[in-house]
Amino acid sequence: MHPSALIEHATELLHQVLRFEAPADNVVSDFFRRHRQLGTRERHTLAEITYAVLRRRSLLQHLAQSGKGEIERRLALLAWPGNAAFLRAALTAQEVDWLEQVEKVDTAALPEKLRHNLPDWLAQTLQSELGDDFWPLVESLDKPASLDVRVNVAKASREAVLAALRAQGLVAQATPYSPVGLRLEGKPALHRIDVFMRGEIEVQDEGSQLIALLAGARRGEMVADFCAGGGGKTLALGAAMRNTGRLYAFDVSGHRLAGLKPRLARSGLSNVYPVQIAHERDERIKRLAGKIDRVLVDAPCSGLGTLRRSPDLKWRQTPQTVEAFAPRQAAILAGAARLTKSGGRLVYATCSLLRAENEAIADAFSVEHADRFRALPAVDALRRAQVADAEALVEGPYLRLWPHRHGSDGYFAAVWERI
Repeated sequence: MHPSALIEHATELLHQVLRFEAPADNVVSDFFRRHRQLGTRERHTLAEITYAVLRRRSLLQHLAQSGKGEIERRLALLAWPGNAAFLRAALTAQEVDWLEQVEKVDTAALPEKLRHNLPDWLAQTLQSELGDDFWPLVESLDKPASLDVRVNVAKASREAVLAALRAQGLVAQATPYSPVGLRLEGKPALHRIDVFMRGEIEVQDEGSQLIALLAGARRGEMVADFCAGGGGKTLALGAAMRNTGRLYAFDVSGHRLAGLKPRLARSGLSNVYPVQIAHERDERIKRLAGKIDRVLVDAPCSGLGTLRRSPDLKWRQTPQTVEAFAPRQAAILAGAARLTKSGGRLVYATCSLLRAENEAIADAFSVEHADRFRALPAVDALRRAQVADAEALVEGPYLRLWPHRHGSDGYFAAVWERI
């Protein structure tokens, strides 16, 4: 495709994405469905431009102000990820001169808000909570996330899968913490790879794998994934149970649960029971009260721990939306807690970076339910799950994962035992 046409497509796509009316990945997918003539290389370039703009929106918009024409076109030019000589064929002489001037700007001398590329409210919150760790976090959020997969131990060993991936020419290595994870270089088309089609691997960030391991699910138990969504952690729990016992995948969204079905079929698991519920007080929940060995609550949250993958979230969330999550999170945790049997384990988790969604919820639950639940150190649960260097993954009693420290998405988890 001629570079002029590619830049036109990028401009059109950015027009749609920067309205922030829907998640960026949905907008990009819809755009590609409407433009089926685009090849793999063109799609890759357009996606790279889009996510580069979302990651560095403040800086790029500042630089784009000095040019002329559509600002989305200027943003696309500034975020161009490929060969500069190829791009030049799409530029006017005026645009060539403008880009040369932009390249001379010392971005390190610009104000902080243009360097951290975060909305003011989020930057202030993270600076207050992280101190000197703020800028290392910012740097990590400016980079794409790695491609992690979880080995389905109900079907294969990590060693066998690693050997199979390398035999197909892929560069892969064991994840540093999860005993069932692998990290791949690049973005290979996994759906065409034998071990994926056989259900021996599932795409899952290492942090998400560690959350599932915290539950400590065992053979023959009754386990509940209370906010199952698309089922990534459900599948991890089912594999840890070696396809025995009974695993409930609860969610209020039938659409999300429907997305679990093809993944479940590929996994070979037969111990999973997807159940759509109306809310955390649903009658189907009440019937199981006090009967479940392990309850995992991956609560709805701001998702700000996934900014490497979904950088649009930082522009779509607000202090008000984050504040609105807290009562929902507390109610869902309390509702799920009723399922836990005496001696059973309850895990609360989010993919948020913010204390308001994490420690604040867990601390309040521990105080309110001190007569029925005893807090457990996450490090002990991680050690029992054979997680490497478990001490590096915790802050106090809680699991706390950070992109700049652990190379995973940002995750939080708290663990309790029912008295």
